[in-house]
Amino acid sequence: MSTILEISHATRRFAGLVAVNDVSFTLEEGEILGIIGPNGAGKTTLISLISGTLMPSSGDIVFEGQSVAGLPAYRRARLGIGRTFQIMRPFPGLSVLDNVAVGALFGRNEGSLAEARERARGHLDFVGLGRFASQRADELGGPGRKRLELAKALAMRPKLLLCDEVMAGLNHVEIDEVIGVIRKLRDSGISILVIEHVIKAIKSLSDRLLVLHHGVKIADGAPDAVLADRAVIEAYLGKRRA
Repeated sequence: MSTILEISHATRRFAGLVAVNDVSFTLEEGEILGIIGPNGAGKTTLISLISGTLMPSSGDIVFEGQSVAGLPAYRRARLGIGRTFQIMRPFPGLSVLDNVAVGALFGRNEGSLAEARERARGHLDFVGLGRFASQRADELGGPGRKRLELAKALAMRPKLLLCDEVMAGLNHVEIDEVIGVIRKLRDSGISILVIEHVIKAIKSLSDRLLVLHHGVKIADGAPDAVLADRAVIEAYLGKRRA
């Protein structure tokens, strides 16, 4: 495997708050890297630094050998970095199909709106939303909106997919279904970075786990080893195991 993403000393400051503090790690092609940590640990901020919705205060972000730290989000999307959002905001008034077609037009795809819609149908079928294509996106429930976030990101044809809590609020059956979708994406050649609080799910899904606490990386390694790490237990798992 070769490295698709390299984060070097990434730091993001908001006035006096350091949300991400000197974080470094790599992601290999075809790997699923899980990121865990308590609320406020800097997980979503880190994904925003990678996707370009936030710029780092210092440090570098290298994607496929090219520094993208200074590029806006749309430029990174066209290079192959896609993401989902923890707060789901479908385009109001647009159908489920057209929400995904927007992703197709925004990402690495070229072609007409008709071609974007045709590709969007395939992505909706993939995530199990095909029968809702003509429905208004803002009429979907929580689980449907989670799947829509995935479909919109996939329509951008990402090489790297950043998933921000795509399983939050789902029941056990729905979580298993999303895990199956993510594994299929990895098998199709997409490298994946996923934030999740459901420990059982993230452990079974990830090849490797990275743990953030107060913006600092405190562990990075095989899931079993990371979850047994004393610093991780004290910072994140202690209350759950008490």
